[in-house]
Amino acid sequence: MAVTVETLEKLERKITLTLPVGAIQTEVDSRLRKLARTVKMDGFRPGKVPMNVVAQRYGYSVHYEVMNDKVGQAFATAANEAELRVAGQPRITESETSPEGQMAFDAIFEVFPEVKIADLSNATLEKIHAEVTEAAIDKTVEILRKQRRTFALRPKDAGVQDTDRVAVDFEGKIDGEPFPGGKAEDFQFIVGDGQMLKEFEEAVRGMKLGESKTFQLAFPADYHGQDVAGKTADFLVTLKKVESANLPEVDGALAKSLGIAEASVEGLRSDIRKNLEREVKYRLLARNKQIAMESLLTQAVLDLPKSSVQAELDRLIESARADLKQRGIKDADKTPIPDDIFRPQAEQRVRLGLVVAELVRANALQAKPEQIKAHVEELAASYEKPADVIRWYYGDNRRMAEVEGIVMENNVTEFVLSKAKVSEKTISFDELMGQN
Repeated sequence: MAVTVETLEKLERKITLTLPVGAIQTEVDSRLRKLARTVKMDGFRPGKVPMNVVAQRYGYSVHYEVMNDKVGQAFATAANEAELRVAGQPRITESETSPEGQMAFDAIFEVFPEVKIADLSNATLEKIHAEVTEAAIDKTVEILRKQRRTFALRPKDAGVQDTDRVAVDFEGKIDGEPFPGGKAEDFQFIVGDGQMLKEFEEAVRGMKLGESKTFQLAFPADYHGQDVAGKTADFLVTLKKVESANLPEVDGALAKSLGIAEASVEGLRSDIRKNLEREVKYRLLARNKQIAMESLLTQAVLDLPKSSVQAELDRLIESARADLKQRGIKDADKTPIPDDIFRPQAEQRVRLGLVVAELVRANALQAKPEQIKAHVEELAASYEKPADVIRWYYGDNRRMAEVEGIVMENNVTEFVLSKAKVSEKTISFDELMGQN
């Protein structure tokens, strides 16, 4: 029988479903009889509860289950016959008018939109490029040296300087009153590492063992401690200990301590270069993927299903609440989070997902088994035991689905870059890595 689909607005549709009353009651009776064979009730032996008692106790819930099942099946059949791609769950309500002997329901729902993608050869985008330099390797060597530095007590009359590790007592007051977190004893930090606010480090720099000093410190307006943000405090600080930093030499011993197979300076630098090149590759891929996706969106026209946007909004808000809970925020699950905060992000995600899905379908860009295998092997290559990592990926369908999604996105990126007008921009290693 032909299904009549009514268009309400844009992506919203309505179908009227009809169900025979007799068929519903027959199914209800059948389920109640099955239930009667196993149900336990006081005063009756198992399987001997009278049907009228079973119907009185369970009739409403069984009838509700049957209606849900039957209406759901009827909707799925009708949507399939009409060749509709349903987005989200339908809103089903009983119709005001029903044929005799029938129950009628109105199902209002959304369908996925038609996605129109313009000729990508008209798109222009800037692809970025970066290389691992000797300076980047030098900087990484210094980071590794710092991670393995040792400390020794400095002479009593030596003034504090950058790279020294100090221990201090301090107490801060605002308008003459102490404040939470403003006092500590034997507090350790390394001068120049940025752990403390600039004014604090400047005050300690040059001090000698046993010396005390008072100074003012202006907390930034965006300081994480809201009680003191934007306020000025008076601090008293006393220097309890000063230690100078000793960095290991750049030699074979350092390479050996880092587990480098070729325990030499050349082997160390070669290993660093290999790791940095791998990191650069992944960062470039991520940045250029974002550029390609943004360009793709400018070439697409589509309406967004409200239900899909709402589902994405719900996921983002739930993720935000989980993050608040992890940070120790009390009653994070009850914290009101307005939809408007995440709506642009939710709409962008839904739009991109629909456009990418259409491009994949139209151009056969699905992830191929050999691509997935190659990607897993590449991910595993940086580990000490690659075979174990490969087994770890293949042992979980969810992890493999994530890999498949990444490979598919890479295919889409390459497709867009191959079709669009592309210019290349070289950026520095530090800029790519987000370093100053």
